[in-house]
Amino acid sequence: MIVWINGTHGVGKTTTSALVQELLPDSRVFDAEKVGGVLMDITPGLPETDNFQHWDPWRPLVVEFARRVLGYVGGTLVMPMTVLVEDYWREISDGLAAYSIPVRHFVLHADADTLRARIDGDTVMGPSWFRHAYVEPYLEAARNWLHADAEVIDTTGITPADAARRIADSVRAGGS
Repeated sequence: MIVWINGTHGVGKTTTSALVQELLPDSRVFDAEKVGGVLMDITPGLPETDNFQHWDPWRPLVVEFARRVLGYVGGTLVMPMTVLVEDYWREISDGLAAYSIPVRHFVLHADADTLRARIDGDTVMGPSWFRHAYVEPYLEAARNWLHADAEVIDTTGITPADAARRIADSVRAGGS
C-alpha cells in the first residue's frame, strides 16, 4: 500500500511522514522528490522548467520506482509529495492502480495565513520564494479537485504528531 501525503510546500509533509512511518509497522518513507533530483542531474540537462514534475518521465518513474520497491520489500510506502496538477495526480494514481497498488491519499491542509507564517518561520529552510509561489496554486487545487480526491487533515491548529496519528489511525481503520 501507499500512503500518499499531499499538500503544499511548507505544510509539514516531510515531518508528518516520518512520524507516520513510526506509527505504521512495516512502513518506510519514499520521497518522490528524489526521482526529480535524479532527473535534474542528467547532463546536458532536460528542458528548462520551474518544477521537475513537468518533465514527462517523472510521473511514470515515480510509479515504477514505488512498484519495484513494494515488490521487493512489501509493506507500506509513505510518500510525502506535493502534486497540485490534477492530470499529474491522475497519471500517478492510475499508474499505481494498474499494478493493483492501493493508495490512501491524504492532504495536509492549512489556511493561507498559516501556510505563509510557517514558510516564513521555517528554522531549517528559512523563508522560501519557491514555497510561497505554491500557496495560491495549492488553494486553487484544493477548491477544484484536491480536497475531493483525498482525506483532508487540517493542520492549522494541530501538531505534526497529531496529524500523523490521524493518518495512521485512518489507515489502520481501513477508511478512506
